[in-house]
Amino acid sequence: MAESRLIGEYPVIGIRRIIDARRGVLKVRENIEEQTMNMAKAAAKLFTDNIRYSNGEPVKVVISETSIGRVAEAAQVAAQFKKEGVDITLSVTPCWCYGSETMDMDPYTIKGVWGFNATERPGAVYLAAVLAAHAQKGLPAFGIYGKDVQDADDETIPDDVKEKLLRFARAAVAAATMRGKSYLQIGSICMGIAGSTINPEFIEEYLGMRVESVDEVEIIRRMDEGIYDEAEFRKALAWTKEHCKEAFDKNPEFFRKTREEKDKDWEFSVKMMCIIKDLMNGNKNLPEGREEEMAGHNAIAAGFQGQRQWTDHYPNADFAEASYKPPADVRRCPHILERRLRQESYRL
Repeated sequence: MAESRLIGEYPVIGIRRIIDARRGVLKVRENIEEQTMNMAKAAAKLFTDNIRYSNGEPVKVVISETSIGRVAEAAQVAAQFKKEGVDITLSVTPCWCYGSETMDMDPYTIKGVWGFNATERPGAVYLAAVLAAHAQKGLPAFGIYGKDVQDADDETIPDDVKEKLLRFARAAVAAATMRGKSYLQIGSICMGIAGSTINPEFIEEYLGMRVESVDEVEIIRRMDEGIYDEAEFRKALAWTKEHCKEAFDKNPEFFRKTREEKDKDWEFSVKMMCIIKDLMNGNKNLPEGREEEMAGHNAIAAGFQGQRQWTDHYPNADFAEASYKPPADVRRCPHILERRLRQESYRL
C-alpha cells in the first residue's frame, strides 16, 4: 500500500456473518452457511469495487473466519478483527438469531447491520431487534434493509441496498480515518471571521480528533532559518511557473509591483505552501538538526488566519490553500469544515 502522509493505518472493514445457531436434525445452520457467506462476499466486493482510501487504493475488507450464532463465536471474531486492525464492522444475516449474543459489543468500532429482506427466514426481524439492542446499550448502528422482498435464493443486491451499504461504508471510512488525527489552526480565528471560530468540542468529542494550534510567525521563522526542504521547494516552484499563469494586474499603475517583486511573491507563496504542508504532516527531509520540526502535527485539515495581521504585510495564503484538498473555502472557514465533516462522518 502507498505510504500515507498521516500517522496510523487506514481503517479496515470487517464483515461479520450472523447465523441461526440451531444444528442437529433440522440442520438450520448448515443449510444457510453458504447463503450467509455469499452475502458477506457480495458486500465485500461492493466495497472494494467502489470505495477508495485517500491514497486511491481500494478499501481493505476482511470476512469473519466463522459465522456467528452464539457469544463464543462473536468473541472469536472480535479477536480476529483485533488482529486484522478492523475499525468498521458490517454484520450481515439472512435469518433470525439472538441479537444480544451475536451483536458487535466493541464500543470503538463503527457498526452497520444488513438484514436480508427475503421470503423465508426473517433477517429483517433480526435487524430490527438488534438495532433496538444497540440503542439500549448506547452503541449506535447503521441499519440496512431493502424495501422490496427478495426470493430466498436471490443473491443480487438491490439498488437501494447498494446505496445504503456504500453510504455507510464511505461515512465509516471517513470517520475512522479522521479519528486520532488533528485539525491544525495557524494563527487564531481563521480569516479573522467570528463565524469561522473553530469548535474544539465538536472536533474532539464528535470526530475523535484533536485541535492543534501554532502562531503564524512559525512560517516566517522557518523561512528565515531555512527550515524547509530546498529540493521540494525548487520542484514546487518550477511546477508553479509552468502551470500557474498570472492573470492581468488590475491594480492602479502607481500601485503595481515590479516583475522582480512579483517573482519574490511567487517564491514566498510556494515556500509558504511547503512549510504549511510540513506543519501539517511533517517532513523527514528537513535539514539535519531539525528533528522536532520533522514530526509535524498529524493534521488531516488546517486553517489559516490571514486577515488582516498577515495579509496587510505578507502575500496571502490563497495559493497555499488552493494547493490542497479539501477546497480552500473549507480550510479558511472551519464552520464549513465542520458541516462537511458532519456530512461525511458516521451518524445514525
